Amino acid sequence: MPTRTNRRLRTALGTVATLATAGALMAAMPASAAHDRGHGHGHGQDSGRYQDVQLLSFNDFHGNLEPPAGSSGQVTEKQADGTTKQVDAGGVEYLATSLRTARKNHPYSVTAAAGDLIGASPLLSGLFHDEPTVEAMNKLDLDVTSVGNHEFDEGATELARMQNGGCHPTDGCYEAGKKFQGADYPYLAANVTDEKTGKPILKPYYVWKHKGVKVGFIGVTLEGTPNIVSASGVKGLKFHDEIETVNKYAKILDKQGVKSIVALIHEGGLPASSAYNYDCDSAGAGSGVSGPIVDIAKGITPKVDALVTGHTHNAYVCTIPDPAGNPRMVTSASSYGKLYTDTTLTYDRRTKDIVRTAVKTAKSVRSANHVVSRTQDKAADMTALIGKWNKLAAPVANQAVGYISGDIAGRGAGTPEEPLGDLIADAQLAHAKSLDPKASLALMNPGGVRSDLVYKASGAEGDGVVTYGEAFTVQPFSNTVNLVDLTGAQVVQALQQQVSGSNEASPKILQPSAGLTYTLDMTKTGAARVVTDSIRLNGAAIDPAATYRVAMNSFLAGGGDGFAALGAGKNPLVGADDLKAFNDYLTANSSAANPIAPPKADRITIVK
Repeated sequence: MPTRTNRRLRTALGTVATLATAGALMAAMPASAAHDRGHGHGHGQDSGRYQDVQLLSFNDFHGNLEPPAGSSGQVTEKQADGTTKQVDAGGVEYLATSLRTARKNHPYSVTAAAGDLIGASPLLSGLFHDEPTVEAMNKLDLDVTSVGNHEFDEGATELARMQNGGCHPTDGCYEAGKKFQGADYPYLAANVTDEKTGKPILKPYYVWKHKGVKVGFIGVTLEGTPNIVSASGVKGLKFHDEIETVNKYAKILDKQGVKSIVALIHEGGLPASSAYNYDCDSAGAGSGVSGPIVDIAKGITPKVDALVTGHTHNAYVCTIPDPAGNPRMVTSASSYGKLYTDTTLTYDRRTKDIVRTAVKTAKSVRSANHVVSRTQDKAADMTALIGKWNKLAAPVANQAVGYISGDIAGRGAGTPEEPLGDLIADAQLAHAKSLDPKASLALMNPGGVRSDLVYKASGAEGDGVVTYGEAFTVQPFSNTVNLVDLTGAQVVQALQQQVSGSNEASPKILQPSAGLTYTLDMTKTGAARVVTDSIRLNGAAIDPAATYRVAMNSFLAGGGDGFAALGAGKNPLVGADDLKAFNDYLTANSSAANPIAPPKADRITIVK
């Protein structure tokens, strides 16, 4: 979280709560402690041998307390006639109402999440180091979550503060006389260990208990977290194989007599349809999903009864057979609180295990995704929470930084090249040229574009006005804009790494600044997808032997997202943070009379 914004907030408010230094918060919690804070939501009596347990789950909330704007706040819904429509969804006021409504008449109900609840958050949460989101999750009665890669954006010590509480060591407490209490729910990090001790940095598992029913939860993030998080965020940590870790702790739980087990895995899949309510099993069990989660699901021990997943921001409810050939539910609920998954686990009191049958009967695992509709009533306590933090954030959030003439799609573009990605690359190149006139191109990672810029006013600022808060939502990471020397050959290699190596299965297309053009032939495989003789910079072919001054954010300059070629740059020069570069560009290049038009996103020619 950028401390620059907090300094600006303190200046704007004229005062700030008393600073307090957070204590040592990285003490590892013992793996053997089965945490018993389980509770049943609602009322009811035990019902004989079999007891239905309601599992409510979501993932990748990313601090979206307010309803996400534009396409980022919509889900695709399949209609009875086969057509689809977009439905507005999300916002913690509505998520709270949805979960509380779903729990009614379910005396055995547990709520879990699969990571990335915080990190890459809009300003309302990110400005305050995501304390508002943890506070909201406490009010939601979240029982347990796994960590995700974004839980490590500010490092392990800050993650420990999210769990244990205490005021921020630099920015202190945000409300006079109030200390941040931390998460009421456990963060699980079974496959993340301290390099020195070899022990998990947080609890590896949690056992939910209610009236004789026990369900164990094991939480892991993707093994490749170090490749997609800044090096400072994962310093001193080791990330282990998801399958091996889950299997290890499933054995431990089994020996403790916990036979019903759910894995919370911050890794996901790619559904065959963008509609949240499509039938993933229509052509056979698990036929409607691909990607990393499929192999993970197939490798995890049959001791685990269900997998709640995330990371890819997709929606699916699929049955993927376990290694013994038994059906097993694998779910994901999109992102930003737009959906929640309601899964019924039928618990057998005699065997202490979940009943899993070859067909979906009354005694089996049943699951479905549900829209967090904005037509329902808002949860009053969440409205109050948002209002409290908005009051603190307002002096910063409402500042106008630029003007646009229409929606500029970023995260919601759904195309390899995003109009907003191009605009950010142009902004970084402009900043780089102010530092070094020799700067010739800029490249922006797609994962760093977190939202859209929406023309319609979100508050009182007026249509077409871009506020600091809206820009922050687009670029919340506080990366710096870096300049490095790359040979033409390295530039070509970087473009090839978009679609090869670790990025071959799920390409990460860099957003190019104006002047860089090329063709991407997706009918080919690997590095051959980049048509090298089509690459042009300001109309001229890239010279493999020439040196180019290339701008990028500090994440890419460190080789992040599998771009080793970018990490090999020479003669580095560090500029301002990327949000400042973006805001400065918007301010310098737009006005109410002359707003910025959405870029055409025509710098990359895609052949399918």
